Amino acid sequence: MKILRWEKDGGPESRVHGLFLIEIKSLFSIVLLRFADGSRDAYHTHAFDAVSWVLRGRLDEYLVDDSGPCTYLPSATPVVTPRDRFHRVVSKGTTWVLSFRGPWSDTWFEKTTARGTYALTHGRREVA
Repeated sequence: MKILRWEKDGGPESRVHGLFLIEIKSLFSIVLLRFADGSRDAYHTHAFDAVSWVLRGRLDEYLVDDSGPCTYLPSATPVVTPRDRFHRVVSKGTTWVLSFRGPWSDTWFEKTTARGTYALTHGRREVA
């Protein structure tokens, strides 16, 4: 469980930090995310469904099937991200996002040019 904790979100290569207002993975999370300019070279799914609002900045989303980008700007309309959406998000400058996340599933996926597709579980451990 996390309460009012500032830390990196998405692993060591991630360009995203978050202020976790509360995180109880079996129930939900509320996190204020700061995306640094750019993106890491990995498509990914999530362990959770999310409903988010871009507060400041710009995000471009690319799907693994090469469609995109879909651009997200500050708006009252939320960005809904189902856990199975295989995507990569690129921040144009610094972008702030408020995100409400649902309960975590045990696995999610990443795909990189170097490694192909692989499954991860809690602690970003690779699933054999």
